[in-house]
Parts: sequence; C-alpha cells; structure tokens
Amino acid sequence: MEISVFFKSVIDMDDMPVVICDTNHKIIYMNPASVKRYAKRGGASLIGHSLLACHNEDSNSIIRMVVAWFEESKDNNKVFTVHNKENHDIYMIALRDENGNLIGYYEKHELRTPDTSTRYTMD
Repeated sequence: MEISVFFKSVIDMDDMPVVICDTNHKIIYMNPASVKRYAKRGGASLIGHSLLACHNEDSNSIIRMVVAWFEESKDNNKVFTVHNKENHDIYMIALRDENGNLIGYYEKHELRTPDTSTRYTMD
C-alpha cells in the first residue's frame, strides 16, 4: 500500500478540521471534519476554490503575509492565528516538499479542553 494512503488516513481520522491549500490559496483538500464544520459555506464544494474567497480583505492580507513569511525561510513553518469561542487554537502550518520548498499550507485546529474520558475506553 502506498504511503500516501496512510498520510490521507491521518488527516481524515483527525476529529478537528484540516483545510489544505496550495501556494495560490486554492483549497486542495478538506478532511471530513472540515467539510462538516464549513457545510454552511459550501463544505466539500469549496475544494478547488480560493480560500481567500472565504475571508474578508483584512483576513486575506494576514493570510498573504503569513504565506510570504513561510516563503522567507525553511524554518518558518507554524503560526498561531486565533483562539476561538469553541476553545480551539488555530494555526497555519507550512507544507514543504522533500527539498524544503513551500508547496502550500494548512489550517489546523487544536482543542484545548482536556479529555476527561477514562483511559483506553473503547466505546
């Protein structure tokens, strides 16, 4: 089985939204959690369209600024963007090829509410 199948599964199994864009801001992939989260904005139909169309001009300026920062150095790879009302920290993260060249970026949500489940409960 190809390694790409495993990587796709990692993204798809994540409970938190992940939206992947190329360097032209075109949405190239949304995991199931992001399709559900952004259903009112079009869900999976957003794939192939510009992420910039989903934001206001102030946000677009910031997105462009972060991508330019990613391009400045192979060490510039993660930016905290906001902590939202759902207790998520949201980041923009650079995607790079095997030579370290910027090929895109993604938005990653991380939940900050501690999990209170019993350890190893398999419900």
